[in-house]
Amino acid sequence: MTRTPVLFIHGAWLHALSWESWTERFAGHGYTTCAPGWPDEPPTAREARERPDAVPDLGLDDLVEHFAAIARSFDVPPVIIGHSVGGLVAQHLIGARLGQAAVAIAPAPINDIAVHTRHRSATGPDLLSAEQFREVFANAADAGEAQRLYDRYAVPVSHRLLDDLGCGGRPRRPSARVDTGNTGRGPLLLVSGQEDLLVPDHVTRTVYKEYGDSTALTDLKQFADRGHSLVIDSGWRFVADHVLGWLTARGIRPTEPGSRG
Repeated sequence: MTRTPVLFIHGAWLHALSWESWTERFAGHGYTTCAPGWPDEPPTAREARERPDAVPDLGLDDLVEHFAAIARSFDVPPVIIGHSVGGLVAQHLIGARLGQAAVAIAPAPINDIAVHTRHRSATGPDLLSAEQFREVFANAADAGEAQRLYDRYAVPVSHRLLDDLGCGGRPRRPSARVDTGNTGRGPLLLVSGQEDLLVPDHVTRTVYKEYGDSTALTDLKQFADRGHSLVIDSGWRFVADHVLGWLTARGIRPTEPGSRG
């Protein structure tokens, strides 16, 4: 039996464990799941926070190359699901035809679409405090849940990556550009949270409009009352189940056609 692989790519300020509920949910539906960390990512978020000086100086190109190699390692093209920066990487990979479908959840802005900016420390990796995490990341969760999410998943992120994305008013790097007119890619689903403060809903809607010139399928799903933490907070299952339903509607199923089980 050849099972359809699903490659999960986490975003900035989150650890790979942020996909733990999703991998269990998708595996329960018959998919093969893979949620690798970024290069040299510590085993836990706590370890990453305790040693922020050890955070690799990664840029966007490094992430795209890292996950492109993983996508190529499967026997069949994977479904690619990314959140935040991972959503931008997912768009690069589907554009390069390294996946059969992609889902970009609250994806970091592409091309010339304005990026949200926030105060950043002048030197060293950028680590949100628990208060900042609640304010800008888990703003749709209550205080107790936001703290639990922070303890379990929050990690520092390199300034080099934030610079590549154009944060802090810096010019965005060419690696943040995506060919939205690509007609040969697989289907793409864009997902937004309407209370997202880091990647506001209107930004994701603008990305969706940019894909309007392509005949390749692009869909948009907006979730009301959801912030940037929509993949990890108490409402994650609604998002995951919508993605599962979308894949089925697009003819993508857990077992590859023609395989025997």
